[in-house]
Amino acid sequence: MRHALTLGIGPATFRIGSEWGQPIDQLSALYAAYPQDAAAVADYTVRLEPAGPLRRWWRPSVRIAGDHMLPDAAPMALRHGLLAAEMGMNLQMALGWRRHLLIHASSVEKDGRALVMTGESGSGKSTLAALLGERGWRFMGDEFALLDLSDGGVHPFPRLVSLKNAAIEAMRAEVGDSARFGPLLEDTPKGAIRHLVPPADAIARMREAAVPALLLFPRYGVARDVRPVGQGEVFMRLTQASTNYVALGEEGFEALHRFVTEVPALAIDYESGDEAAAMIDELWSALP
Repeated sequence: MRHALTLGIGPATFRIGSEWGQPIDQLSALYAAYPQDAAAVADYTVRLEPAGPLRRWWRPSVRIAGDHMLPDAAPMALRHGLLAAEMGMNLQMALGWRRHLLIHASSVEKDGRALVMTGESGSGKSTLAALLGERGWRFMGDEFALLDLSDGGVHPFPRLVSLKNAAIEAMRAEVGDSARFGPLLEDTPKGAIRHLVPPADAIARMREAAVPALLLFPRYGVARDVRPVGQGEVFMRLTQASTNYVALGEEGFEALHRFVTEVPALAIDYESGDEAAAMIDELWSALP
């Protein structure tokens, strides 16, 4: 690869290579506060390659490759190269990581305890984590919650926050016109996307785990409601939300069983970020 960056995020280190300089320049700028040690040993390699012999120059098109890859994945336009790099890193974690149980979830921390939020795409978990990260919580991640296989702690993976569509303006209202925002990527498969650099505290403490205290299944755009979720349903939904539960075998089962039996779970419906934040503060204060 003509251009490369070695990048540390939480417990993982990535070597990202690209035939074009633009994605690497954007990554280097947005991840400026993260470890970038070219001599570090990478856990995974991500490669941004031309989708065909001429596609480096003519209508540049990016194919995501690396240690783990999806051969039938559609290529992306070079203007979405930053998104391709982010997707490549997430793909390596999803398909290859074995040090923790991975849950597709966002998480934040307060007073040493973690709030974990999971749900379907569009449920608002990423936006909620970003919002809470600006309001006194430590942002831990919006893509994966990493559950320790030994003690059940939640480890951070605070990559850039991926904001989509209406969430972009919602966070601009919260953060302001900040240098923490990446370029606006329009016409992606999920609409408009803009990345947000997490707060400095989240990056400085990205190797600091927290004890899980509450699991939420948020749902955006529905009248306010709070409902308990039974352990059987939680276990089933989290096995579906985990990318490595089966691969971890007994260790994965024990880690998930511990989490489900020790951490209370609730489903919350809300109509705005402010409403959800108020609900979460109320639920958090009621925890023992």
